[in-house]
Amino acid sequence: MNVVTPIASRTVDVSTIPTDLFIAGAWRASASGQRIEVINPSTEELLATIADASVEDGLAAVDAAAAAARGWAATAPRQRAQILLRAFELMIEKADWLAELISLENGKALADAMGEVKYAAEFFRWYAEEAVRIQGDISMAPGGGNRILVQYQPVGVSVLVTPWNFPAAMATRKIAPALAAGCSCILKPASETPLTAFALVEILCAAGVPAGVVNVVTTSQPGPLISAMLHDSRVRKLSFTGSTAVGRLLLREASDCVINCSMELGGNAPFLVFDDADLDAAVDGAMIAKMRNGGEACTAANRFYIQRGIFHAFAHKLAAKMAAMQLGDGWLASTACGPLVNEKSRDKVAAFVDDAMARGAKALTGGKPLDRKGYFYEPTVLIDVAPDSKLLHDEIFGPVAALVPFDSEDDVIELSNASEYGLVCYVYTRDLAKGLRVSERLDSGMVALNRGLVSDPAAPFGGTKQSGIGREGAHHGLLEFTEAKYIATNW
Repeated sequence: MNVVTPIASRTVDVSTIPTDLFIAGAWRASASGQRIEVINPSTEELLATIADASVEDGLAAVDAAAAAARGWAATAPRQRAQILLRAFELMIEKADWLAELISLENGKALADAMGEVKYAAEFFRWYAEEAVRIQGDISMAPGGGNRILVQYQPVGVSVLVTPWNFPAAMATRKIAPALAAGCSCILKPASETPLTAFALVEILCAAGVPAGVVNVVTTSQPGPLISAMLHDSRVRKLSFTGSTAVGRLLLREASDCVINCSMELGGNAPFLVFDDADLDAAVDGAMIAKMRNGGEACTAANRFYIQRGIFHAFAHKLAAKMAAMQLGDGWLASTACGPLVNEKSRDKVAAFVDDAMARGAKALTGGKPLDRKGYFYEPTVLIDVAPDSKLLHDEIFGPVAALVPFDSEDDVIELSNASEYGLVCYVYTRDLAKGLRVSERLDSGMVALNRGLVSDPAAPFGGTKQSGIGREGAHHGLLEFTEAKYIATNW
């Protein structure tokens, strides 16, 4: 396993980034006076401390968002679009700086971080274009008694809860459509990666977002804070990205006040490779689907189902590519695989691999944590994985590929669909008819056919079953922040 030795200096000075709460257009200390430590997962060093919001702070953010809501909803769509487009331009101008910041607090490889910045910025550009396309409908009622007018209006004050694995993209994927639709919002980013959120809000302010339209609160106690906001009658929308377990809890909380909810939850993505696939293309796609962000993605390929005729060839090619990856501090340009985000995540991945190996799995490469500072785990390829191994049934969220052979199309579809999750599936075959047939039979919200990457701001992102409710991206993501109003009239 190749390990990168730090040889470069950082260009990001985190001391220049605000670390308090952003409410009503101003930075302010938390009412509690408490602080949260932000750790660099590559080195375990302290990067910064940030404000730890109390329930009182969360409700102050709701006050600010509610006060700004009417004015923002009345702002002309073209003006909202121009602000979003300016935010896109500012993000691109600061892309190198933002990428290094993400790598420092998240640990992901710099190349992955740069990819995230460009992807995240694109949501601002896409929804700048969509902001002027919120179109209604007009028709005659079938009975001829009246006209049916349908308008799409802003849903209202929105609470946006984002995870640590894509701290820029998960924020812009929610903020951009909310602003385009005319909603004010409160962003609650993960406490592991808050600095990126603070940097984004400064960009939005520079782009012209009015005070109170976007607010940011960070907390070590998200349960009470989010619950208090959801029980405030002025809050009308919750958009959450995170684990299915937490999503279930938030849906219960939201049910008390019948809050409009969008949920992007966990995944357990199968990666299907048929005997007739282009083997090299399938391996290259597997590297993207598995190792983007070091495997810490809800879209990461989790279960690799390889048809028996090419199983060993695929396994050894994938293992060779995984073994060649350079491990090191995320912010170094030479790093291909950085650390996991924290010790808990690394230990969870290790426990999954240990469980699989105790049941008979063999590691073609990797299989253990890296013996150095930071939360590193070796890129790992496992074969002879028993069906009851835990990593086939839960999200690994790390750089581990578990390979299982299959014989027939029906068998692999049954294996793929035998999960409570249905976010994304990957399919490789040279037979397009078969690929489309299999894609239709897979129970998931998205399918990548002969591709290792599915995410695109212009496409509807979301899953079936316990992988979520609603869609993000595309025009669908804009409509998630609107309510359809029907007006019956005659003239």
